[in-house]
Amino acid sequence: MKKPIYFDNAASTKTDEKVIEAMMPYFGEKFGNASSVHVKGQEAKQAMEKARKMIARSIGARTHEIIFTSGGTESNNLVLKGLFWENYLEKDHIITTKIEHDCVLNTCKWLEKKGGEVTYLDVDNEGFVDLEQLKNAITDKTIVVSVIHGNNEIGTIQDLEEIGRVCKEKGTLFHTDACQSYTKTPLDVKRDNLDLVTLNSHKIHGPKGVGALYIKDGIKINALFHGGGHERNIRSGTENISGIVGFAKSVEIANTHRSVYPKLQNKGAKDVERMEKMRDKLIEEILKIENTKLNGPRGEKRLCNNINVSFNNVEGEAVGGYLEQKGFCTSTGSACASHSLETSHVLKSIGLTPVQGNSSIRVSISKFTTDEEVDFFLEVLPSIITKLRRISPLR
Repeated sequence: MKKPIYFDNAASTKTDEKVIEAMMPYFGEKFGNASSVHVKGQEAKQAMEKARKMIARSIGARTHEIIFTSGGTESNNLVLKGLFWENYLEKDHIITTKIEHDCVLNTCKWLEKKGGEVTYLDVDNEGFVDLEQLKNAITDKTIVVSVIHGNNEIGTIQDLEEIGRVCKEKGTLFHTDACQSYTKTPLDVKRDNLDLVTLNSHKIHGPKGVGALYIKDGIKINALFHGGGHERNIRSGTENISGIVGFAKSVEIANTHRSVYPKLQNKGAKDVERMEKMRDKLIEEILKIENTKLNGPRGEKRLCNNINVSFNNVEGEAVGGYLEQKGFCTSTGSACASHSLETSHVLKSIGLTPVQGNSSIRVSISKFTTDEEVDFFLEVLPSIITKLRRISPLR
């Protein structure tokens, strides 16, 4: 079997070899617990604080405003549940969107069962939030507005600065899930009026099982885990030092945020520019296939690595299966919900019918994707669609 060609980087990315190299000492000679006061413990703590500083600077935050978690799902749960339990005696309302990641939507549904009120904002046919609807939804009972930055399925990049301005004017907290967008598009907590930000490692060529949460100074949040009081008493549990070191190294390598931290190098920006060119080529050539529709926006308002398309009268699962026979790993949507046969909630929200939604595939590239892989994909895809349409019962 040929080596697989990996086009599912929105689900997870290959760990950069430089990241693995940076992590290795923390599995061996630098194995200490960061809470220990002896030399081995302090060695681990110093590495963790250096990583914290790197991640904080990348988004314009102060070092102590970053806490480490196990990833995006934990961070999003901590924000929504932690803020709800901290404020529910006075405020019980959360605002989010219909195109959030499942971990946000399912947390909101759980909180509704506990007495919370949740408003789910509509989006337009490209996935953008209606600012007027947001303004009208905020009340004196609103705890937080939570809006995903770069959508994991259709690549839509929300205008955080505008949303943040609305939240600031209305006096409510603003949180964004930036797992997909982090290091791919600029993120500045001050410019965007952000109070809480979810970040993770394995979408940016770092290790799995580690993430971070920015919590602006002064915000009180109820802990979900109770123990030794790690991470400012917000997230108890022995820190994953090797993972944290790897996370920071992946951020250092990306280095796209020169406007926030000018000393960072610009190699990551070049990687983003290259991915944008490959993305645009893929979109342009795929849309030459008859009756094919792009889901989400074009250009700078789309994640640099995301392509999501619908093929009329073809099952997306079938397209993915045939592509896998040719060696390609793709997706029909979010990997976190790929076991479900239901139409994607994101595609429903932008107005696709169930037939259109189920005819969609997501292709997501990375800095390791080659021009040859893109060309081969564009060579094999049209014949697959032609064959499937010929035998499709949906014709």
